[in-house]
Amino acid sequence: MSHAFSGFPEEGIQFLRQLKKNNSREWFQPRKEQFDTQVWQPMAELVEVLNARLVKFAPSYITEPKKAIFRIYRDTRFAKDKTPYKTNIAASFHKGGAKGDFFGGYYVSITAEEVEVGGGIYMPPSDVLRLLRSYVGENHEELRKILAQPKLKKVMGGLEGEQLTRLPKGFLPDHPAADLVRYKHYILFKTDIPLADTHKPAFAKQIGDRFELMAPFIEYLNAALALKKKDPLRIEPPRR
Repeated sequence: MSHAFSGFPEEGIQFLRQLKKNNSREWFQPRKEQFDTQVWQPMAELVEVLNARLVKFAPSYITEPKKAIFRIYRDTRFAKDKTPYKTNIAASFHKGGAKGDFFGGYYVSITAEEVEVGGGIYMPPSDVLRLLRSYVGENHEELRKILAQPKLKKVMGGLEGEQLTRLPKGFLPDHPAADLVRYKHYILFKTDIPLADTHKPAFAKQIGDRFELMAPFIEYLNAALALKKKDPLRIEPPRR
């Protein structure tokens, strides 16, 4: 596949909009080819361009499109919502190029309403979260320095997500990292890129620029995970 991205066609965004209104197999199956050509294929092209960009600052995160792109089919086995399809097209990039690894990574998603870009570790299991908090507690100055980097702060803001109302076990109220160890996950996450930009070739550069800005943050988190023999969790920011 050539490393070229011409943008998502308007028909692709319209497909996601219609899927949200008609989330059923009866509607989707006759239109599967349309999904493949107008939604999946443009995302695959975007992934290839982003991979070419990752070569420059995070080569171990290169992920082929078939592994990077999330399946459109929802797992409804234990869900109250039984609608069969996701209403976004998303991809993630993880160390080693596989979603099954448990390192932090990069994420991009397009819905009919917005663009989502993120990076980090979302909803880690309890043992991984303890490891992360311990590392953050001991290395909080480094994390603060990374998050305070002017360009990163301007473009991606600060840490996002739920926090504990009380400090986790093992941390006293006067701990210098008290504000950081309350987080239940460690992610940067923004939805401010205009949806209209998805139709432009330059959209790939916008995403790549944000990934590059987040690279020191991702490497910081993965330094914590490297302390564990079995490497912890991937990112998948919350669906809205």
